[in-house]
Amino acid sequence: MLLISILSLLLSNAVTIRRDISILFNRVAIIALSYSILHSITTLFILGKGIGLHGGLLNITSTTQIFNIFIFLVSILILQLTSFFPRKVWIPEHSSLTQLLFNNLVFYRTKVINKMGEHLRIIEYPLILLFIISGAVFLISTSDLISVFLAIELQSYGLYLLSTIYRNSELSTTGGLMYFLLGGLSSCFILLGTSLLYANSGTTNLDAIYAITSISDSTDVWYKPYYINFAFLVFSIGFLFKVSAAPFHFWSPDVYDAIPTVVTTFVAIVAKISIFIFLLEIVYYTKNYFTDFNWTYGLLISSFLSMIVGTVVGLTQFRIKRLFAYSTITHVGFILLGLGISSIESTQAFLYYLMQYSISNLNAFFILIAIGFSLYCYINDNKEYKELLDRNNSPIQLISQLKGYFYINPTLALSLAITLFSFAGIPPLAGFFGKQMVLSAAIDSGYIFIVLVAITTSVIGAVYYINIIKEIFFFSPEYKINPLLENLKFNGNVYNNKNVLIKSINFKYNNIAISSPIAITISVITLIILLFMFVNKEWLSMSTILVQYLFNY
Repeated sequence: MLLISILSLLLSNAVTIRRDISILFNRVAIIALSYSILHSITTLFILGKGIGLHGGLLNITSTTQIFNIFIFLVSILILQLTSFFPRKVWIPEHSSLTQLLFNNLVFYRTKVINKMGEHLRIIEYPLILLFIISGAVFLISTSDLISVFLAIELQSYGLYLLSTIYRNSELSTTGGLMYFLLGGLSSCFILLGTSLLYANSGTTNLDAIYAITSISDSTDVWYKPYYINFAFLVFSIGFLFKVSAAPFHFWSPDVYDAIPTVVTTFVAIVAKISIFIFLLEIVYYTKNYFTDFNWTYGLLISSFLSMIVGTVVGLTQFRIKRLFAYSTITHVGFILLGLGISSIESTQAFLYYLMQYSISNLNAFFILIAIGFSLYCYINDNKEYKELLDRNNSPIQLISQLKGYFYINPTLALSLAITLFSFAGIPPLAGFFGKQMVLSAAIDSGYIFIVLVAITTSVIGAVYYINIIKEIFFFSPEYKINPLLENLKFNGNVYNNKNVLIKSINFKYNNIAISSPIAITISVITLIILLFMFVNKEWLSMSTILVQYLFNY
């Protein structure tokens, strides 16, 4: 389905000259991904160790299918940002269900609904997204070193293109070029690890390498255990680069901050899901090999450094997307802790943490974008804000721009506060349960020191989240209504289905609101984070069942 959709969009891109119909292409991509979800659901319950495809290049299991569905779902939500206009006109007396279904409100709307926004005029955007999703799906299911490299490069090249897709933005081009150069370096590590594994084992098939690592130590004559461990360590460094884990994190704050917020939303979430699920299987099958020094200790060291770097450096940030980048590094530390321990409890915690963090991160970026769109009617005389580079594509760049936002839009401000408290691990929000599960599994496995570090960094990290909340709720806003709009009356006409004029109406600036797809997505995710205690059974049960499949229970 993904490949057919990519070919169709390629053909459509080739023959169209109107860039403004990209909004329709985004909707086509949403339909394609929805069908992909249905297809994955029909093949969800694969018993045993899965089904090998294409001569063992891919291996399909229940875990891969669940996370395919999850990636498709997250991608659909992200595509909503470019599939609908960000603002709408909301007039209560003309907003009943009957009015919405049978009548049509027409008004001069180019600027009101942001019809000329650059993110709505990039035809290639959904096409590149489908390429990245294809790479992510292949990477999750891969079972051979050759298909690993092909999948990770298919995913990575799409992300490099996506980062530089805003051609007129100097910042975006700079960020994308940095991402490309350092991503190329990480690919070198993956290739080096691959070649070392092949040189020692004589096979590229991961199942064969797992078989070698599970044989007793009498195989020292043929296979050197430390050699394979070293090869896996080099191999994992390439992937730690790509998920921005410390000490290989230095590209991510600059890239997150430079590229437009709509693009950051995708780059920050989808790439990490696929890589972590791929690493899960490798860690599980090789964790007991060569117990003197196992390569998975490298993941624990990276986890330790990620928590410290993400927390300490995050405290000094005043740009909000850089802050989110350091926040991500801290959370990657927790995810790596669950992954590196590789017990039943830690793997369950790892699966849950990865899913809840992806959804919370998505919500944070959605709200950031919605705040930018909601300030259409307001002006700010602060000279610093007017001199920000690329402010059309990333309207909210500084934490101080959120000052007093609660008095402009209380609902969005509360949603952001709930998401940030979840990041900080405040009970009873979804983020608290993730941290509690990871730390509990680490204590059970005897990693007391790293648990103490994790708890300390969580407490310190809460400071920068609370700082954002302080700016939003405890200061007066610097924004004021644009004098040009304050007394201006917009004109509109209501037509019925037969295009007959029913009446003419006037509306004011306060009738302009965030469009329904964005508002509904933010509302639903915020409620899931807030009310997780009451809907936790399905989520936790699913991670338990996936772990039992993996651990043969």
